[in-house]
Amino acid sequence: MSRIGKLPVTIPGGVTVEEQNRKVTIKGPKGSLELSLRPEIDIKVDKAQVVVTPNRDATREVRAYHGMTRAILNNMMKGVTAGYERNLEIIGVGWNAAVQGKTLVLSVGYCNPVEMPIPAGLTVEAPKPTNISIKGPDKQLVGQFAAAVRSQRPPEPYKGKGVRYENEHVRKKQGKTFGS
Repeated sequence: MSRIGKLPVTIPGGVTVEEQNRKVTIKGPKGSLELSLRPEIDIKVDKAQVVVTPNRDATREVRAYHGMTRAILNNMMKGVTAGYERNLEIIGVGWNAAVQGKTLVLSVGYCNPVEMPIPAGLTVEAPKPTNISIKGPDKQLVGQFAAAVRSQRPPEPYKGKGVRYENEHVRKKQGKTFGS
């Protein structure tokens, strides 16, 4: 059995967990999330915890699914209670971001602004023109949208211009030297 998968997931106060037809629904103050279970994995919902168990022989693949399912359930519990947040910084002269309705508009050095539709379930804010804050209960969706925003103009290694995660360290290269 997986070492991670053996650990039970505790259900915090104010969160309800239901399992019907191999679908787990977790509802909390920040929202509702749903997970479809793989055929190799079963769960048992008690009053204060969820226990994940494999229902087949413990092959390498089943052990991986066992631990992964437990980790996803744990992330869902944290997401519906506290939520997840990713912050991005824009480095570059004249580069900025703005939220217009359900669209994130990035001006990052292209001739036209880049418009990105904000997925349902996420809250995107631009507290400053050079900062973007992405919040939501689904850890995977928050990280995926943050990576998509960063991929519009990743930081380049010579001047460090681009969109980067907060506290991300970008190694700078020296560039050419001219001897005379």
